[in-house]
Amino acid sequence: MPKIKTNRAAAKRFKRTGTGKYTYNKSYHSHILTSKTAKRKRRLRLGQIVDATNMKAVRRLLPNG
Repeated sequence: MPKIKTNRAAAKRFKRTGTGKYTYNKSYHSHILTSKTAKRKRRLRLGQIVDATNMKAVRRLLPNG
């Protein structure tokens, strides 16, 4: 039997927490920051947790954790 491969693009974007959830960083925080408000940029710094509707898809991309 062949081994199950991890999707490398997803592995760079998601990290697994101790409780089994997945975290990710929000987009739109890399350039053209002068037109964004300080409040918006501050919110973009925070990490997010993958919600239940997308959890099945992320688990399929990252079978080995």
